[in-house]
Amino acid sequence: MTQQFAERATNVALTGARNAELADLVRILEDQNRRKLDVIAPASALRMREGNVHVEGVESLITGDGVTDVDGIYRPTAAADEGIADKLRIPLAYLRRMRAESVPLLDENVNAWLREDPERRFMLRAFRGDSGPGMPPAEGVARALLSDSYKLMDNFDMLLAALDGVKQSGHPTRVTGCDLTDRRMYVRVESEAVAIRAPELLRGYRSPFDGRSGDELPVVSAGFVITNSEVGSGAYTITPRAVIQVCRNGLTETKDVMRAVHLGGKQGEGVVSWSGQTQRKTLELITSKTADAVRTFLSREYVEARVRQVEAAAGKALEEPVKTVERVTKTLSIGAEARDMILSHFVRGGQMTAGGVMQAVTSTAQTLTDADQAAALEALALPALTAAAARG
Repeated sequence: MTQQFAERATNVALTGARNAELADLVRILEDQNRRKLDVIAPASALRMREGNVHVEGVESLITGDGVTDVDGIYRPTAAADEGIADKLRIPLAYLRRMRAESVPLLDENVNAWLREDPERRFMLRAFRGDSGPGMPPAEGVARALLSDSYKLMDNFDMLLAALDGVKQSGHPTRVTGCDLTDRRMYVRVESEAVAIRAPELLRGYRSPFDGRSGDELPVVSAGFVITNSEVGSGAYTITPRAVIQVCRNGLTETKDVMRAVHLGGKQGEGVVSWSGQTQRKTLELITSKTADAVRTFLSREYVEARVRQVEAAAGKALEEPVKTVERVTKTLSIGAEARDMILSHFVRGGQMTAGGVMQAVTSTAQTLTDADQAAALEALALPALTAAAARG
């Protein structure tokens, strides 16, 4: 698979991957774990200067591995800016405008609201920067500003627990692709052992990528996608996902999602370190929930029922295909650029039906370089099918 990796700051852990292999994702997550810094700090210890988060006056953590310095400069990601806007009740659009047009005004606004309640506590999630012996601390990355009751459920631990649950389910599966962004981790899992024929769904369809015919390969296989956010952008979830073999389009069924939220009790100030017992119980629960979800989502009965439901709407012929695509994308608040791509994929797909609109949405999602946008668009495929079938 093609891989795209992005580094968010000099000497800071890799934070991005698109369509990566599982081994590459594990390597990145292991590196991130070595650089993570999670701290509960009062507002009085936080300041915004030149658009960066400064931490001052937080006690260092001394362990057998050495001293973990907390005070330093951390450059916010877009996800961190969203957290700052949320926690300080600054309109996000205004915060983004200040960052783009007037950083001194951004500093002034953020610091003014921090001074309003200096004892209020936050969790700051960050990556430490590397620096040599005797050198001042390198600039790090502020990943998120969260509630002090946010429960740490980190990607690496969640991934291992989830894969253990998949193994315990007994189903033969393979990981077909992984994405990692500043906001979320995505791991796509598939079981070609659970595959059904869907000739009605794929009648007349052509892959927009290579022109292969759905009539010749009318097969849908079962799967699911594991997602998690370390920065407050969503719960740990397992979402069922059917895969169209002829084009690798994925259909996610969000109404059946299994989730576990990041909500715990209040924590004391300083560097956050969860106890082994607390972590073990959380991960055991994730493993168990994952195994149960996999047994459900990878059952032939579940997949057949969902595909037949889709087929019932997918065959609806469209009297004005182009107008239907335009109306559906507008209804679902899909932007102009993505709309034009969907229309192009729709024409190349050759299905002038509601199902053709659905396929165009999912095939377009495959081409997006932003994994968060791709996942969001794929989740709109079934709503697009419903809307297209209703409009005809």
